[in-house]
Amino acid sequence: MGNVLFYHLTRSPAEQLLPVLIGKSLAAGWRVELRGADPDRMDWLDRQLWQGDGFLPHGLAGGPHDARQPVLLTLQGQEAANAPSCLMALHGVEVAAPEALRLDRVCILFDGGDSTAVARAREQWKALTAAGATAQYWSEEGGSWQRKR
Repeated sequence: MGNVLFYHLTRSPAEQLLPVLIGKSLAAGWRVELRGADPDRMDWLDRQLWQGDGFLPHGLAGGPHDARQPVLLTLQGQEAANAPSCLMALHGVEVAAPEALRLDRVCILFDGGDSTAVARAREQWKALTAAGATAQYWSEEGGSWQRKR
């Protein structure tokens, strides 16, 4: 538990990586919370996940069947009623150390072209690893996703 993966987006947007990460999480048998900070952006992501390649069953938090959703899109401060094993965090949203330590996986996606997002990711790295989480850094700078040491 407490495995945190940081994805430094430099070549592709989050909406291109999310279906891959969500698909792998569902294949592992995990329920997923996709947490963001911007309601309009989360509405847009909801539409993208329905209209993209493949089928990713999901819902926006606040619906009548939140607890049954394999993937639940939430805003910071909303509770994920679907009992996720995996959290995917966008927009620099808060991931508290106790939460990260109880989940099977946390994925933090951040825009490498945004100095504020990079600084926020560094802060999260320091806080989560200091609390005992195992962290990995993934970069796409070489054209494909690679784990960096």
